[in-house]
Amino acid sequence: MTRGAAVDEETLQFYRGNAEAYAGRTFTSRQARLTAFLAQLPPGASILELGCGAGGDTAEMLARGFDVRATDGSPEMADVASKHLGRTVETLLFHELDEIEAYDAVWANACLLHVPRPELADVLARIWRALRPAGVFYASYKEGDGGGRDTLNRYYNYPSPEWLRATYAVAGSWNALSIESGEVIGFDDKMASMLFVVARKGG
Repeated sequence: MTRGAAVDEETLQFYRGNAEAYAGRTFTSRQARLTAFLAQLPPGASILELGCGAGGDTAEMLARGFDVRATDGSPEMADVASKHLGRTVETLLFHELDEIEAYDAVWANACLLHVPRPELADVLARIWRALRPAGVFYASYKEGDGGGRDTLNRYYNYPSPEWLRATYAVAGSWNALSIESGEVIGFDDKMASMLFVVARKGG
């Protein structure tokens, strides 16, 4: 972690150094979850995307007529996504999010799982504040019982469902919060148990 920021420096450097290789991967497992997420939103809803990677989800949301602000913590990844999408993708670290009731939804696929455990409540609170009342928030995490690193030296917060529920509760008031489990194959070609969280802001 650098300067108290909600980012693990070694993990960020991994994505900065492997942006092109990571962008070349094809992800299909989250398609159904993205479709279900978008189905909860009004037409043309404003969506903040955190950790957009190569912009695959961004392209899908734009194609469906949504107003998307795509961001990534890695400047190199944001550049790859910008070229892929033909539009500017911003570099944004989670702790830099400071907007108030600006979005109908936040999509954070496989990115908040890198936030150091002590910092996650603050990041979730920032997302809660950035959502409009009844806004929808999706995020996914690798399940576990404490923070650690994978074989590529990327940090993961490895939460349990109970720990996530408690951490979300500290961050803000949610009208609904559901956690589903599943498995995916990661960039390290290892199967990982995942937790998929959908929350709706209270108010």
